[in-house]
Amino acid sequence: MNAKLIIGLAVSAALASISLSAQAGNTAGGLDAKTAEIVKRDFRDKGIAKATRVNQDELQAMCSKYVDKLPAKIKTRLEAEQTDAIKWPADGKYMGDWKAGEKLAQSGRGMTWSDKAEDPAGGNCYNCHQLSSKEIAFGTIGPSLLNFGKIRGSSEDNQRYTYSRIYNAKAVNACANMPRFGHMGILSEAQIKDLVALLLDPESPVNK
Repeated sequence: MNAKLIIGLAVSAALASISLSAQAGNTAGGLDAKTAEIVKRDFRDKGIAKATRVNQDELQAMCSKYVDKLPAKIKTRLEAEQTDAIKWPADGKYMGDWKAGEKLAQSGRGMTWSDKAEDPAGGNCYNCHQLSSKEIAFGTIGPSLLNFGKIRGSSEDNQRYTYSRIYNAKAVNACANMPRFGHMGILSEAQIKDLVALLLDPESPVNK
């Protein structure tokens, strides 16, 4: 499993537990201090995996504060900021090689303490989504993407939409569980294009 995803899920679980305690009457200040204490105690730099990965930006902090139920004005502002930060392909093309995308979707390697900084990370897509009717094991955290391209089509608008969702899903849903693959530098532009092709190409196993 991708290191950022592992850390994110661990921190989310800790925050959820602390949130339940808050409902029992703990003060916000005390909870913030307890969270900082837990993170400082349990996370250490090792190889390329740095403890700073658990530091929250404003969007993450707001989703934690409101337990993913953001006030409308905050949600709208944060999603607009995430959308504005998307870096679109300079060549104007959104689709790559679906076969490379399939290999990427199957791979959960990369960004752990034992990996090298120059090693490409995997997409780990099957950990959260169903992509192929032939796949016997897949996660259900995210929706099934089976027949994604067959249902939506592969118009340029949908290519752009799909690219944006992989690059930064939080531009559409601020507190989405999906990692911000492009925004956080987990996947390269070329890798994201390959995943777009995996989802939209008629010859891809996703659409068979």
